[in-house]
Amino acid sequence: MIEKLIKNEVILMRWREFKSIKRAYISLWIFIGLIFLSATSEFWANSKPIVMSYNSSVYFPVIKKYHPTVFDQTETLVTDYRQIKADWALWPPIKWDPFESNKEVDTYPSGLSKTNIFGTDDRGRDVAARLLYGFRYSIGFALLVWFLSYTIGSLVGALMGYLGGWVDLLGQRVVEVFETVPVLMILITLVSIFEASMAMLVVIVSVFGWMMISYYIRAEFLKLRNRDFVESARALGGSRMRVIFKHIFPNALGPIITFSPFTIAGLVSSLAILDYLGFGLAPPTPSWGELLQQAHKNFLTAWWLALFPSLALFITLVVLNLMGEGVREAVDPR
Repeated sequence: MIEKLIKNEVILMRWREFKSIKRAYISLWIFIGLIFLSATSEFWANSKPIVMSYNSSVYFPVIKKYHPTVFDQTETLVTDYRQIKADWALWPPIKWDPFESNKEVDTYPSGLSKTNIFGTDDRGRDVAARLLYGFRYSIGFALLVWFLSYTIGSLVGALMGYLGGWVDLLGQRVVEVFETVPVLMILITLVSIFEASMAMLVVIVSVFGWMMISYYIRAEFLKLRNRDFVESARALGGSRMRVIFKHIFPNALGPIITFSPFTIAGLVSSLAILDYLGFGLAPPTPSWGELLQQAHKNFLTAWWLALFPSLALFITLVVLNLMGEGVREAVDPR
């Protein structure tokens, strides 16, 4: 299917090379599977049925919100689907949302059980549900920062490498200034003043995370700007922007393709570390780092709070790094 979508012969050759590296190819499908599970988390972990029948009418609580009076619940403002005597209902495998506490448990955190297969955290919330939803935030943060930082770095590197001269000199000084900025101190200061949010974290990390890729794109443009195909494009009257984005940039994608899986893996780790230190996403947002922070506080009694988030982080990082190694080998001209 992927091969049918690829028209360029060089890209198709690289894809076949990547496909021949079994560990990377398998990791790619595992990663796609994780993305799918995260994107459809509501169908795997929720306190609402996926579909149900009540009084011979069919409802889809996961997709649509219903008022409690629809199910004859008059003493509450929030529908409690567990109390509804439905004709039939199809529930998710995990019957908890990531914010709901299990009030039937005497002490928090509680261990593994049929009700909570990975146990609960220190507020009685299901660990499995928070791991599943936590991946959504982790990978969403990583992909957003990767896209923004690589876009900024690629544009800056392309302009420095293509124009050269004073633009390159000034650009290098700007990059050096950004590299000296203490990003963690800025994060700590802003989090102490404002409530941490996904948007704020993405913006800060992106603004101070583009320098590395700019060096590589600059080097590629310095190497390619005087090649014959570029001179031919100029001779045919191609504008500066057309030459940069249509002729040089597609041939300078090697560093972006090669480093992207490793960068995404590093960003997943960064968010977990920030959450662990208390400078990440605001509670009660599901977070792997926040679960590890709870494990640190309850390390003698709640081993599951350390084991399962660590396994989730380990699997994600291994998959991304194996993909990165496969991409690096596939694009290697040797």
